[in-house]
Amino acid sequence: MNYLFYGFVILVFFSILLLIEAGYLWWQRGHSGEAKRLENRIRMMSAGGHSNDRTGSILKERELSSSPLMTQLLLKVPRIHALDRWLVQSGLDWSVGKFVMLTICPPVALGLLGRLIYIPAAALVVLMLIGALYAPFRVNRAMHKRLKRLEEQLPEAADMMSRSLRAGHSFSTALGIVGDEMPEPIGSEFRAAFDEINFGVPLNQALGALANRVPISDLRYFVIAVLIQRESGGNLAEILANISQIIRSRLALLGKVKALSAEGRLSAWILGILPFAMGLIISVVNPGFLRVLWTDPAGLKMVGAAVVLMVFGFVWMRKVIRIHV
Repeated sequence: MNYLFYGFVILVFFSILLLIEAGYLWWQRGHSGEAKRLENRIRMMSAGGHSNDRTGSILKERELSSSPLMTQLLLKVPRIHALDRWLVQSGLDWSVGKFVMLTICPPVALGLLGRLIYIPAAALVVLMLIGALYAPFRVNRAMHKRLKRLEEQLPEAADMMSRSLRAGHSFSTALGIVGDEMPEPIGSEFRAAFDEINFGVPLNQALGALANRVPISDLRYFVIAVLIQRESGGNLAEILANISQIIRSRLALLGKVKALSAEGRLSAWILGILPFAMGLIISVVNPGFLRVLWTDPAGLKMVGAAVVLMVFGFVWMRKVIRIHV
């Protein structure tokens, strides 16, 4: 039995383990995420530190994707954080990576399906376009519904804060009361601002972040009024009560304007859908009747002119019936 050989093998084994451990400790000390965060904190606390010209934040940032590789790729895309803010405003639990996948995958899958089974080229292009626009349409619709709900809840939130201030609570405590008592979505937004203040974020920055997350004019007026009151003084409870009354009056006037312009909106929908609906019905009843529009050059010119005039009419009717209050 060669004990020297076995001893050499054991020593090599432990040497490899020690080498792996040394490499791991070296990586953790100088290149891991924890080491970089510690280095940034030390640099920020040191005299003249700039932390790579970026402002330090005690708040956890949203991940752009669950995949680190995809996150690195998305960070190279310009204005990617604006897209992330758009997703946050919609209230959907989507990351940027999920949004990109839901935008790219449907048209690709439909294109592959069009190769397997026969689908006319025009219909395939329309289907791929619809598949690509599904995710942006859903996010945009969710964002508008959420912002509209927030705008409707804001007067009640301002009244609740005004009553809390009259009862002797501080402004930050009033934010927390609104976050706990009000339903979604305004409850979660005010709760997030309250948590930021508790974590040490200055009140001005917390309210500014709230205004960025909720881009509605009434909330911005609310934030501006609070910030001005902190600089100049005054009765904040009375200011919030007045803001609540102004917002309610504006929403009532907006509802009246919508009721008066309902006929114009209905006319716009009917005039926009009627040509396509009639074309579909005629194509089903008499397929050869409209064929001249696609086979004759003059027919193509007529279709192009009609589309241009319809787009112009849609834009014009939208300008007429869309009244800002």
